[in-house]
Amino acid sequence: MVMAGISATTISHLPEEILSIIFVAISDTRTRNSLSLVCRNFLRIERKTRTSLTLRGNARDLHLIPSSFKFVTDLDLSLLSPWGHGLFCSFSYTDPRLLALRLRDAFPRVTSLTIYARTPTALQLLLLVPWPGLRHVKLVRWHQRPTSPPGSDFATVLEQCKSLSSLDLSSFYHWTEDLPPVLGANSVTAASLGRLNLLTTSFTEGFKAHEIQSITATCPNLEQLLLACNFNPRYLGYVGDETLLAISSSCPKLSLLHLADASSLANRRGDPLDEGFTPEDARISRATLTEFFSGLPLLEELVLEVCKNVRHSNVALEVLNSKCPKLRRLKLSQFHGICMAIGSQLDGIALCQGLQSLSIKNCADLNDMGLIEVARGCSRLVKFEVQGCKHITERGLRTMACLLRRTLIDVKISCCMNLDTAASLRALEPIRDRIERLHVDCVWNSLNESVHNVGQSIFKFDLNSMDEPCSSDQNSAELVDYFGGTDYEGSSKRKRRRCNYSSEVYYSYMQNDTNGIWGNSWDRLRYLSLWIEVGELLTPLPMAGLDYCPNLEEIRIRVEGDCRGRPKPSEGEFGLSTLGRYTQLSKMQLDCGDTRGYALTAPSGQMDLSLWERFFLNGIGTLGLNELAYWPPQDEDVNQRSLSLPAAGLLTECVTLRKLFIHGTAHEHFMNFFLQIPNLRDVQLRGNYYPAPENDMSTEMRAGSCSRFEDALNRRAIDD
Repeated sequence: MVMAGISATTISHLPEEILSIIFVAISDTRTRNSLSLVCRNFLRIERKTRTSLTLRGNARDLHLIPSSFKFVTDLDLSLLSPWGHGLFCSFSYTDPRLLALRLRDAFPRVTSLTIYARTPTALQLLLLVPWPGLRHVKLVRWHQRPTSPPGSDFATVLEQCKSLSSLDLSSFYHWTEDLPPVLGANSVTAASLGRLNLLTTSFTEGFKAHEIQSITATCPNLEQLLLACNFNPRYLGYVGDETLLAISSSCPKLSLLHLADASSLANRRGDPLDEGFTPEDARISRATLTEFFSGLPLLEELVLEVCKNVRHSNVALEVLNSKCPKLRRLKLSQFHGICMAIGSQLDGIALCQGLQSLSIKNCADLNDMGLIEVARGCSRLVKFEVQGCKHITERGLRTMACLLRRTLIDVKISCCMNLDTAASLRALEPIRDRIERLHVDCVWNSLNESVHNVGQSIFKFDLNSMDEPCSSDQNSAELVDYFGGTDYEGSSKRKRRRCNYSSEVYYSYMQNDTNGIWGNSWDRLRYLSLWIEVGELLTPLPMAGLDYCPNLEEIRIRVEGDCRGRPKPSEGEFGLSTLGRYTQLSKMQLDCGDTRGYALTAPSGQMDLSLWERFFLNGIGTLGLNELAYWPPQDEDVNQRSLSLPAAGLLTECVTLRKLFIHGTAHEHFMNFFLQIPNLRDVQLRGNYYPAPENDMSTEMRAGSCSRFEDALNRRAIDD
């Protein structure tokens, strides 16, 4: 009750220090914007606590550059429109320094900058009025490298930014030979670098061995290094024993190291029927791996995507536990024998007990026993990914989920022959009420079988005869019947022991899945990622087990395959309307970029890409999406990834959209369809694939076309 004459206490009366803490904890942009409209005090605090900002809109509109974000330290200019054009392309009529000065005055505290640098001129002009405290620079370029002197893209940055500590080139197309000489010529700046990201996805071969050795020698203080390289011994400059030892000896302070074969960056799904062994082995010995790990005692995250066989790796991986005690995240590709699972003794990767994230890709001999051993040893796993492992089954994965029920919330299962969609989701039943992020492949092999077949116990127990107690550290060694009537130690005489979790596991298998001890819905699932082959339907997804996800907010669907020669689908739509059951779904990424077909030259009787787009997008208007990112399918023969007329019409049916990002090109009159979406505020065309289209003679991606559309978009009155 409020006494007469005394005003009520509101949140506005809190001290500014407390309000600042509250505002810092709010990350959602729209929420922060709403708070800034409450009162002048809230506006001042919101601007003071806003440290990151991404500018969109046209660089020609100097008067629209905001001037109230004086405390921003992280500024992203890579999405200014027209996207992909030079930052100063609209300033042929005035001095480009005016824009540079305007940006510096509007954001005086910038220490981190992201910019689309199509030509070296963009960097030279922007740095005419540099930010003195600039420490992090990320360059973006998907267009072809211009005919400029080697290293000219980086020379300005390294010469002007003396306090540079981080350089990110992961989205910047360049030649591998461009960077090492410039780093050598700017040894002081190179020595100050703590983070260097060279996982450039447009590379075909990656950095060569001598280039890697030169980079690490000139940057001895690196703490984070991400490199695209080549492990194929058939190529000159392949990465082998000598290169790995050079990295560990030159950069002993590394806490994060990613070494990825350039062929793995395409991220295309492999063949589930593949045995997992490549024809050739990598030139990496176990002794070198042991010495390599020993030279990096501060490692917290390690990625080795080798793409060539690394055999009998368990002995070397055991060294990680003792030599790299801080290791928390590990990803291995094409490593075999990571744990032998012989007897109850832990070995190999299972000894890395501090791991919180583990990704295993194309391990040819990993089986259910190995999965169980990993779960026993790595009991703190929060994230687990398994890809291309032919011998693991639902039984082993389900047992792993039981053992990691308290920690595991992020799972990816892909390209495993014995784990189709229904089997994967059944295996994750023990954690389905806890899992927050999930990826599965849409493979509908076993849907003819009952999805409620859990009544058959996978592991059979005779509880009356389990009279010998066992300690909790023996874990799944006591799940005996699965191992062919022998105990985990290999003895022919079965030992029956009572584990502190045995009844829990027993009842999880003996009762129906809807009545068992686990939750019967995906209560915490907020992000879902799906892979599906072109021509398949999405409609069986609920029947496979994802029927009730009350809090699902974001979904990513990746469609992959070759449309050419495929018959016309029997159904009229791909199945997006099926996702209408997820009432909280507001964000979608529909990636058809790896779907290949005929753009304009389909032979008689075959569908062109416009008809396939109609098939993919039918029903999308029934979803209440706020944000959509769409990658159109492509015709590789002409490097064309363009929005078709049916696609533009169907996207217009998404009346709730506020943001629409099309990762490809579109004609101007197709873009004008989007003006019918009432609350659409942010639309962009991005050719972020290599090589990005450069043909300005058509109406696709032309600077004038984009500008006219933006003007029409901004003239509309938007209620919200």
